[in-house]
Amino acid sequence: MMRYFAVTFIFYIIIVNCHRSGRTRKNVTIIGLFHPEELQEQTAFRIAVERVNLIILNDTTILPHVEEVSANDSFNISKRVCNILAEKGTNAVGIFGPRAETAIGIVKSISDYYEIPHIETRWETTTRKNKMAINLYPESKLLAQALMDTIRDMDWKSFTVVYEKDEGIVRLQELLKSHDGLAKGAGQTPFTIVQLGEDPDHRPLWKKIKTSGETHIVLDCSADKIVSILRQAKAVGMMGDYNSYVVTSLDAHTIDFEEFKFGQTNITALRMLDPSSAILQKAVQDWIFDEMNHNRTASVTSNNLKIQSALMYDAVHLFAEAWIKLGSLYTTPVPIDCYSKEGVQKSIIKISNGFRLLNFMKLMQSEGMSGKMAFDNSGLRNYFSIEILQLIDKGFKKLGSWDPKNGISYTRTTSEMAGEQLQNIKNKTFIITSRIGRPYLDFKKGEGLKGNDRFEGYSLDLIEEIAQELGFTYIFSLVPDGQYGSLDKKTGQWNGLIRELQERRADLAICDLTITYDRRSAVDFTMPFMTLGISILFSKPVKQPPEMFSFFKPLSFDVWVYMVTAYLGVSLLLYFLSRCSPFEWENPHPCNPDPKELELTFTLQNCLWFSIGSLMAQGSDLLPKAVSTRLVAGMWWFFTLIMISSYTANLAAFLTMERMDAPITGVDDLVNQNKIKYGLLRGGSTANFFRDSNVSIYQRMWSTMESSQPSVFVKSNDEGVERVQKGKRQYAYFMESTSLEYQMERKCDLEMVGGLLDSKGYGIAMPFDSPYRTAISGAVLKMQESGKLQQLKTKWWKLMHGGGQCDKRNEATPSNELGLANVGGVFLLLIYGCSIAFLVSLLEFLWNVRKVAVQERITPAEAFLLELKFVLLCHGTTKPLRKPREPSIRGSFMKLDIINKK
Repeated sequence: MMRYFAVTFIFYIIIVNCHRSGRTRKNVTIIGLFHPEELQEQTAFRIAVERVNLIILNDTTILPHVEEVSANDSFNISKRVCNILAEKGTNAVGIFGPRAETAIGIVKSISDYYEIPHIETRWETTTRKNKMAINLYPESKLLAQALMDTIRDMDWKSFTVVYEKDEGIVRLQELLKSHDGLAKGAGQTPFTIVQLGEDPDHRPLWKKIKTSGETHIVLDCSADKIVSILRQAKAVGMMGDYNSYVVTSLDAHTIDFEEFKFGQTNITALRMLDPSSAILQKAVQDWIFDEMNHNRTASVTSNNLKIQSALMYDAVHLFAEAWIKLGSLYTTPVPIDCYSKEGVQKSIIKISNGFRLLNFMKLMQSEGMSGKMAFDNSGLRNYFSIEILQLIDKGFKKLGSWDPKNGISYTRTTSEMAGEQLQNIKNKTFIITSRIGRPYLDFKKGEGLKGNDRFEGYSLDLIEEIAQELGFTYIFSLVPDGQYGSLDKKTGQWNGLIRELQERRADLAICDLTITYDRRSAVDFTMPFMTLGISILFSKPVKQPPEMFSFFKPLSFDVWVYMVTAYLGVSLLLYFLSRCSPFEWENPHPCNPDPKELELTFTLQNCLWFSIGSLMAQGSDLLPKAVSTRLVAGMWWFFTLIMISSYTANLAAFLTMERMDAPITGVDDLVNQNKIKYGLLRGGSTANFFRDSNVSIYQRMWSTMESSQPSVFVKSNDEGVERVQKGKRQYAYFMESTSLEYQMERKCDLEMVGGLLDSKGYGIAMPFDSPYRTAISGAVLKMQESGKLQQLKTKWWKLMHGGGQCDKRNEATPSNELGLANVGGVFLLLIYGCSIAFLVSLLEFLWNVRKVAVQERITPAEAFLLELKFVLLCHGTTKPLRKPREPSIRGSFMKLDIINKK
C-alpha cells in the first residue's frame, strides 16, 4: 500500500513539474514562528507548504521560513521578524504563529503596521482588535457553548472545574456564566472551581473534592498531564461508577487511556478532527511519505494527530487558496527596514494588498483537516464541528457531533443507548443498603446463614426480580444507625440510608423509604414502586356488652317520658270529653225503652285501657261515639302509628348493630381533644410532613407533639404499634398506610382511623446521576405493568408471617345475627309482667276468699280451701254465685234471749 502511494505521488509530481516548466515562477516567503517543543506543528507547516506548491499554486512558489522563538522574549522575536523582512529576496507575505500569549503581541503590532497577513492557530483570551489577523482556532464563546451543550445534555446539575493554568479559567468563563444562570433559575448549586497546584501530587485536592460529594468534573489541563491527573484521582476513589469527567483539551483523543478503558467512569472528550475524513487521511498519507522521504520514522496517524498541527496545515492551505485568487495583485515586496522611516513608507506603498488578501480569506468557506471553516469580520472562526467522544473498552467512541447551527446531533439511536446501559449494568455487583423492618426486610430464622440468605422480605424479593431482569448481582448490607435518612439542619449532614449513598458506600437503598423533596435534593430515586399516604393507627373500639333493656334505646328517655305523659293526658281528656258529650251515655238495659238511668261506658279505667290498646296496636272492644271523642281517638291513633313505625325501624337497627365506643374519627377529633395523645416516628418523612406543613391544623398538631411530656415520638414503627396496643385507647400513632395495613393484617385489635393525609411513594434510592437509574426504573415499571408488584405485596402482607388472620375472623362472625343478650330484656320484662300479674291475681283471690268467708259465714281458712279446691279442679266454665245467707227465726229468738239475760 505504501509503495502504491509513493509511486502515485512521484507520478503526480512529474506531471505538475512538466506542466509548470514553461512558466516563470516567483518566490514568496511565509514566516512560521514556533516554540521549540512544537515539532509536530513545524512538520505540518513544511508539509503543507510542499503540498500547496505542488497542487494549488501555478506561478508562485511559497518558501517556508521556520523560526524557533522563546515564549517569553518579545524583543528577540521582534528583532528576528524584522531581520527576515529586511532580507533581500525574502519577499515575506505572511506570518504564522506563534501560539504563546506573551509572544504574540509584538508580532501583531508588526503585521498591523506593515499590513502583513497574520494567521493564528491558537485560542485567544482577549477580544480581537488587530485588523491583519485571522484565527483558525474555534471562537472561544462558541467553543464554550459546545462544552455547555454537552454538559447540559448530560443533565449535570452541578460540577467542579479543575484547571491547570490561569488562562484555563478565562477560557471557561463563558461556560461558567451560562451554567450559573441556568442553575440559579432551577434552584440548583452551580459549580466549584479548583486549580491544580504546582506540586505534582494532586491527591489531597481530589480527596477534598470527594469529601464535597461532587462527582462531575470538568478537567482543563494540557493533554500530556491528563493521564497522570486521572491516575491520582483513581487512587483516592474518584474514578468510580458515578464519576463523570469532561476533558476540555481538543487533543485528548491522542492520549492513551488504556488503564481507564475497562472502568465504569464516564470520560467524555471533544475532538475537532474526524479520522474518517478523506482530507485528513490524504494529508496523513502525504505526511508519512514526507517522513519516509527524509529517512524519518513516521509517527503520525489519523488518531494521534494534534489539533494545532491540523490547524497549521489548514492555515497554509487557506492562505494558498487566497493567494492563487488574489496573488496577481501583488507586486514583488521590497525589503522592509523596521528601524528606518524611509523603509517603512516604501513598505506601505509596496505591500498595500495584504489587507485585501486577508479580507478575502475571511470571506472564504473552505474545508480542511479540521473540517469546514468560516470566519466573521474580525477574523474569528465562527463555524467548526466538534465530535463528542466517550471512552469505552475499545477506545473512544463517537456519540455525536456539535456545530453552531445545529447544536448536538447524536449518531446513535435511543435503543442503542439503552442497549449500552444494559450492557454496563450486567455482571456488576451492587451494594444494597437497607434496614430491618417487616415486611420489607427481616432476619430469616435458621443457623449458619450467610450473605443475602440471612434476610427475607419484600425488599429482597423486589431487588431479586430486578436483578433477574437486568442481569446483575447484589449484596445486602444493613445501615449502621438504622435510620432512613434525615437532614441535620445545624450541620447540614444526612444520616441513615441517604448518607450511605452520598458517601458511595452503597449503590442502592431499598426499604420503605419515602420520596421527599429534601431527600430528592440529596440522592436520586427511581419511579415509585408503591404509593401510600399518612394515616392514623388506633385501637379498635371496645365492643360493648349487649344491654338487657336495649329495646328502650330506639327512643330517648325524654321521648319515653313524653309518651307516658301523652298517654295519661289523652286518657284523661277522653274521659272528660266522654262525660261532657251526651252521645257517650248509653242505656244500661237496651230492652227497656224508658230507662231511668244512663250509663257511661268510657270510665277512667276504660279510657286508660283504650289508650294502651291503641298504643300497643292491639285495639279495644270500646269505641267512641261522639264526634269529639272520635277526633281525639283518631289523632291518638295517628300518633301511635308514627311512634310505633319509628320505634320498629330503630329497634331493628339497634338490635343488629354492635355498639362501639369510637372516640375519634380523624385528625379533627384528635386536635380538638386532650385526652388521647398522638405521636409519630422521630426523624422520618411523616415527621417532616407535619413539621414543614403549611396547613394550620397540622402545625398545631406538630406543636402539640413537640411539647408533649413524656415524649410522644418513637424510635421505630414497632415501638409505635406496641404503644398503641398498650395505651388502652389513650395513644394514636401516625403511620404510613402500607405499614399500617401490614399491622392490621396481623393485629386484629388495631384499625385505621380516617383517610390519608397526603399522597407519596416509596422508591429505590441511588447516588446522584447514577448511570443505572434509567434501567432500574424501567424494570420497576415493567413489574408494575405485569402485576408483579401487587403479587409481591399480597405475598408479604396477607400470606406470610400470619397475614390475613383478621379477615378470616371477620368472615366467621355474621353481623346480622341477634343473640339472647340482645333481646333478653324483652323476656325479662315479660317475666316481670307475668309475675306482677300473678301477684295481683293472688291479691284478688285472697280478697275474694275474705268475701266468701263473710258471705258464707265460715272461717277464712274454710273459704280459702273451698276456693282453692275449685281452682285446682281445672275444669268447668261455670261457678255458682254465692249470696249472703238470711238468719233463721230460731236463731233470732236465741239471740234476743241472750240479750235479755244480759
